[in-house]
Amino acid sequence: MRYLISGGGTGGHIFPAVSIAGALKQLDTEADILFVGALGRMEMERVPEAGYKIVGLPVRGFNRQKPWKNISVVWDMMRSMRMVKKVIRDFKPDAAVGVGGYASGAAMKVAARMGIPVLLQEQNGFAGVTNKLLKNDARKICVAYEGMEQFFPKDKILLTGNPVRQDLTSGDKERGVKYFNEHYPVHFTADRPTLLVLGGSLGARNMNRSVLAAFNTIVESDIQVIWQTGKYYYDECIKGLEAEKNNNDVKEPNIVCTPFLSNMPDCYALATVVASRAGASSISEICLLGKPSILVPSPNVAEDHQTHNAMALVKKNAAVYIPDADADRSLIHKAVELIKAPEKLKTLSDNALTLGKPDSAKQIAGEVIKLAKNK
Repeated sequence: MRYLISGGGTGGHIFPAVSIAGALKQLDTEADILFVGALGRMEMERVPEAGYKIVGLPVRGFNRQKPWKNISVVWDMMRSMRMVKKVIRDFKPDAAVGVGGYASGAAMKVAARMGIPVLLQEQNGFAGVTNKLLKNDARKICVAYEGMEQFFPKDKILLTGNPVRQDLTSGDKERGVKYFNEHYPVHFTADRPTLLVLGGSLGARNMNRSVLAAFNTIVESDIQVIWQTGKYYYDECIKGLEAEKNNNDVKEPNIVCTPFLSNMPDCYALATVVASRAGASSISEICLLGKPSILVPSPNVAEDHQTHNAMALVKKNAAVYIPDADADRSLIHKAVELIKAPEKLKTLSDNALTLGKPDSAKQIAGEVIKLAKNK
């Protein structure tokens, strides 16, 4: 069987796409998979790194602030759709999968017109624009949250959850402790409470400020902090951390400050509490592992979909919510308060686990294969 997969622009789209491809390979060992992405976007690097071929389209998003600049955007969309038509004629896919993003809109629209069965995967609790526009073209729509009938036809919806990284459950506390003690000026132990702060690959200003603002609270509470700042804020954060150490005469607090984390399974294994943005992938990982979490939705995303994601957990007492505007003042204090409340931690963990879906990618891949066989 041949499968066309399209989507990207952000890690939240790319990872589910690659995960679905991996599950397709598991279920259909001779599967031939081709990705379609947007030129200049991160999928053009990440997908080949994962071992798959990708075709880039000159597609771009619409400029909502300056509508008069969209003439060239429309032209690029038309060019992209012509390119997809040729790709489909040459590749001859048996099914197509769209996970959201600019390229997915062009690829899935053309695939449906050419008689290729289309499956959409929606990661968020508030459906993205591309998937909403494609709802009539899709045969099946796999979602991660209940109540998505407000966006999609009920008879097409399958509640599958979001695919997550396959290695997340392999984390080891002792290995994580050893890594951080060897690479950073800290003295971590496996039995000390640990706060994992995740602002995403680009970082989150107010979440970063919260760590510096509560420096004394962290030191006095004797907790360990793994702080992923994001690449844009790292220099500012490391300078701020040095200043706090000097001002408070603290030589080496147990705070790891890093722009990226390459050992996520071990970080999660160490974490007593996770403070995170409310992106779909992050929430799916937290639920899969049953981690108590404080969610700080980004205010800079389309249609405030991260708040919708966060509230889906908060309503089930599976996470704590803090608005971004309050994070710098209250995030760390709330985390320390949680760490000192074992019964609350257990409640959050147990409820998060009930929302985790470990076989999401395999379930979605199975639906794609059914569509291909029934083509």
